[in-house]
Amino acid sequence: MAADVTTGAPPPTAKETLPAPGNGRNLGLGRLYLRRFLRNRLAVVGVLIFVLLVLFSAFGGLFTSYTYSDTDFAALTQPPSAAHWFGTNQGGNDIYASAVHGLQRSLAIAVSVSVLTVVVAALIGSSAAYFGGRAEKATLAVIHFLLIVPSFLILALVSNRLAGDWRVLIVVLTVFGWMSTARVIWSVSTSLRERDYVTAAEFMGVGPLRIILRHIIPNLGSLLIVNLTLGVVATVLSETALSFLGFGVQTPDVSLGTMLADGASTVTSAPWLFAFPAGLVVLLTVSMTFVGDGLRDALDPTSVTGAAGGRR
Repeated sequence: MAADVTTGAPPPTAKETLPAPGNGRNLGLGRLYLRRFLRNRLAVVGVLIFVLLVLFSAFGGLFTSYTYSDTDFAALTQPPSAAHWFGTNQGGNDIYASAVHGLQRSLAIAVSVSVLTVVVAALIGSSAAYFGGRAEKATLAVIHFLLIVPSFLILALVSNRLAGDWRVLIVVLTVFGWMSTARVIWSVSTSLRERDYVTAAEFMGVGPLRIILRHIIPNLGSLLIVNLTLGVVATVLSETALSFLGFGVQTPDVSLGTMLADGASTVTSAPWLFAFPAGLVVLLTVSMTFVGDGLRDALDPTSVTGAAGGRR
């Protein structure tokens, strides 16, 4: 059975392309993918959790009179109360306000890095596959070299030297995060470059850049979407780990990682300092993992869990 040109996934089965009851029309490909996605209950739960987290980060600050930098010297390391819903830390900072800002910062870093990583990987991987020859060998050599470099240590050193600026952290995480995705994209693109539509475009005199942007990358849509979603999870974990160790976002700024670092030493005496940011990290990573799995199953029903996606 031939694969679908647009997504790389097999075409819909006869059962799935039957007209929906009452409308007499075949479902479009987009609606078919949406229906497959909605069958996966965990994926739907993941979307709901992620939307709630985004709303909390965007509007949660409206429900408190404190900001993450405000200090209440009359309430140092106080447990949750009516005045401070999530309690306060050793410096008198409101944990609720810090959690809102920390989630904003972590989401901004994660989404930015994930988007930039997928864009860079798509351009480099598909270009290497299309041009082939020495360009392909040189690109793969660079990718393989960067994959064996201890990137975490370099990330730690660079971000620490640049004072933990979150914008610099986005750049550094992108520079050292595109290689694995680029190699996967290269592998898939090597088959796309042999397709008839690519040969026809070359015969008509279309330039290499336009062929890559118009005929190769769009046909990697499902792969890019899944990698974009799961890349958010990987970036959240990387940013949290770096900030926890003191190499990521640094004071006076706040991220979920810095909050975890502050609460780790008092997890038994003041557990709220660790519990609330840890809960947000868990919810964010679990929700995006569920969404990524749901997208993979919807766009590629031949995946390992795709066959069971509709029975969850």
